[in-house]
Amino acid sequence: MSNFRTINRHTGFLLPPSVDEWLPERHLARFVVEVVDQLDLSAMVKAYRGSGSASYHPAMLLSLLIYGYATKVFSSRAIERATYDSVAFRFIAGNEHPDHDSIAAFRKRFLPQIEGLFVEVLKLARMMGMLKLGTVALDGTKRQANASRHRALSYGHAKKLEQQLQREVRQLLQLAEQADAADIPDGMSIPEELERREVRLAAIAEAKRKIEVRVHKREQAGYEAKLEARAERQRRTGKKPRGRPPEPPSGVVDDQEQINLTDEDSRIRSKPMNQISTHSFNRLTQRLSPTGC
Repeated sequence: MSNFRTINRHTGFLLPPSVDEWLPERHLARFVVEVVDQLDLSAMVKAYRGSGSASYHPAMLLSLLIYGYATKVFSSRAIERATYDSVAFRFIAGNEHPDHDSIAAFRKRFLPQIEGLFVEVLKLARMMGMLKLGTVALDGTKRQANASRHRALSYGHAKKLEQQLQREVRQLLQLAEQADAADIPDGMSIPEELERREVRLAAIAEAKRKIEVRVHKREQAGYEAKLEARAERQRRTGKKPRGRPPEPPSGVVDDQEQINLTDEDSRIRSKPMNQISTHSFNRLTQRLSPTGC
């Protein structure tokens, strides 16, 4: 008899959860938040008018960008999604979820300041003995494997390392700009048309049904072709063919079967799909097709 742990995704917490408790003390996200809190962001803060709806604090947005770029999360959409999916990003955002437009607008508005502040964070990390911040190397060269030899840096060497960090940050910001400009879906989010659970389940059921129908038609055609070939041999030779006659289709669908739902017949006729147009459903199923066709 199988013995599995129960998975319950719907029971609420007895007490309000704290993202601070979920994140290890030595996690990089804590370091980024603490360093950014020590930076002078007064120029950024003063740039906000203070009227209208409340804005996200520059310290939080800057921390999201720095942590994201240091861990190769570049696009604003990916950062927004990470504030839901990732404990580290949730911690940095304080359980807030700035949308990708707000994140991208912040980066564009304060790009020169962000570049300089990012370099400051990397410099502080290096001075504290860290050789890397996420995926960003802080020593400037692969030859510096023995950290103890470089505890005391010459002024000239320190300047070279600082220039290297500036180049690193500039490249990261360029990658972020390119990621936002491309805005290519990465497969981590489903289309808006499938947002509702009953619609998703109906779409899954319809896709499975179409796969089964297609497999049945293909196997039936193959079966009938074999029968016809067998009958043709009997007509040609006048003798009953040797061997067993072909077996009819089993009706079993292989797990590797795929389906392209971009044809006109792919729309779902069940009630939950009435609110989706044929064009919209064809478009979303095209994006979901495993073959990418």
